Amino acid sequence: MMTGPWLLYGANGYTGDLVARLAVTRGHHPILAGRRADAICALADELDLPRRLFSLDDPGRVDEGLEGMSLVLHCAGPFSRTSRAMADACLRTRTPYLDITGEVTVFEALAARDGEARDAGVVLLPGSGFDVVPTDCLALHLKGRLPGARRLALGFEARGRVSHGTALTALEGLGHGGLVRRNGVLTPVPSAWRTRSIDFGQGPRKAITIPWGDVSTAWHSTGIPEIEVYVAAPWTLRLLSRASRALGPLAGAAWLQRLLRQRVRAGPRGPSSVERLRGRAWVWGEAVDDGGRRAVSRLRTPEAYTFTARSCLAAVERVLAGAAPEGFQTPASAFGPDFVLEIEGVERDDDPQEPAVLA
Repeated sequence: MMTGPWLLYGANGYTGDLVARLAVTRGHHPILAGRRADAICALADELDLPRRLFSLDDPGRVDEGLEGMSLVLHCAGPFSRTSRAMADACLRTRTPYLDITGEVTVFEALAARDGEARDAGVVLLPGSGFDVVPTDCLALHLKGRLPGARRLALGFEARGRVSHGTALTALEGLGHGGLVRRNGVLTPVPSAWRTRSIDFGQGPRKAITIPWGDVSTAWHSTGIPEIEVYVAAPWTLRLLSRASRALGPLAGAAWLQRLLRQRVRAGPRGPSSVERLRGRAWVWGEAVDDGGRRAVSRLRTPEAYTFTARSCLAAVERVLAGAAPEGFQTPASAFGPDFVLEIEGVERDDDPQEPAVLA
């Protein structure tokens, strides 16, 4: 079992703030960290927590910031820009690393460092929030129900506002198209490449494929070679997603990205406390084997950001207790398929109870 304080980096962000506040209510005393002195100090003073101020640009300063830490929960995105510097420092200082990314490139980059993490004796555990925890755990649960599964489809429906960080990460992916896994290999496809009707638990909804992190994590957790990830989408989003195919390189143009980022930052930081309290999310998964046998399972969870704060702390507590294997891990490979059921407000159903043959 580990002892000592742990570091919450990016505590000034929307999700980091939620995690910090929930941590205090559960008896934790994390050290709040980030590069924005005003925001970090204000939150640390309000919660009566210690703070450390440093950016990720100077490796020496980052190493100093991790000194004495039992682990790091990294909440400062976009993680495509920030995760490598923090992971580098964690490997140098032998500090367990957790984050809340949903980005395929980040999962794949950290998975490639499995050997380094094992040599350092630490865990690299990205994706400790929504949606990766519920979908990853559901994927491994379905693998247990249908061990011979060759195809896996995962999807979610989460209603409500997104945070600045989530929106900014999504903007970075504009014009990059989609991703699926074919024969175990990440394969580019057009945006909204496939549409299907999915019952997430409230009746059929139209859903489109997205390049979500589970295209990476579900492969590492289950070894299932064919994976697609879906999100419930109204007709407007389906139309815009298909239209984005024509944007191509234009979507990544600096002037357009600046304009869109300004629009995002001008809006609310994320859902209000009332919206989080009222919100819910639904997660669906389907596994199919070569004989046509099919297993379907579903999860109902709290609102996505509420879930993330709770699941992050559950993962932190597991790592502090010494319950995380060394090396690169997904939430399900680290803690098992039932980890998600430990999160307050989560329910799981299997439909049907035994895998059925497709008609």
